[in-house]
Amino acid sequence: MDTVSTADVGVIIVAAGTGSRTGSTELKQFRWVAGKPMLLHSVQRCMERTDVAVVIAVLPRSFAGDPPPWIFQCDVDRLLVSAGGRERGDSVYAGLTDLPPEVRTVVIHDAARPLMDADTLERVIAVARTGSGAVAGVPMTDTLKRVDEADRVAETVDRSHLWRAQTPQAFPRDMIERAYADARACGVRATDDAALCERLGMPVLMVRGSERAMKITEEADFARAEALALTAQ
Repeated sequence: MDTVSTADVGVIIVAAGTGSRTGSTELKQFRWVAGKPMLLHSVQRCMERTDVAVVIAVLPRSFAGDPPPWIFQCDVDRLLVSAGGRERGDSVYAGLTDLPPEVRTVVIHDAARPLMDADTLERVIAVARTGSGAVAGVPMTDTLKRVDEADRVAETVDRSHLWRAQTPQAFPRDMIERAYADARACGVRATDDAALCERLGMPVLMVRGSERAMKITEEADFARAEALALTAQ
């Protein structure tokens, strides 16, 4: 649980993708999983914290002006809907520009990971409050092989310092705003937000995430997420 009385955390939930890899005509982030729409899981989880000043749900532009009504099953006074961009980074940037001035710590989370737990959220925020970026993740446990163009094994990769990065990720506001401003000026894109901080030499720490925080990408992932949700009950 949060221990800071001042509401100075802003959460950006990226939910502007098309989810084409699921093969469904319905937007992935609006589909139901574990009892509610995927996006609503993350919105409500973040609003459990009293130090969260605002949750910004970044939706496809066609939905931003008329979002699905279930999204308002939360504290609407702390909810803001923004219009996303063409790429994930554009959507995060849109969320950053909508943050109110009182926000000092920024959490960025992908709606495609609906089973974020409160402990992971606490850990990344706690690290960000110390002045470093924080990335939730889990250490690699599988043996890793590097292959050549013909799929022949070239080497076995040492996994002892390798992690699988997840979201949420959290940052001091000035850090992530600077990282995004520089990236946009240089035309740089990255697969996650921490990478933009890393390229500028800013400190970023890995913190323990959860195997439950899987990313729903393909149709089969919905059944897996349902099973993981049941095991936590």
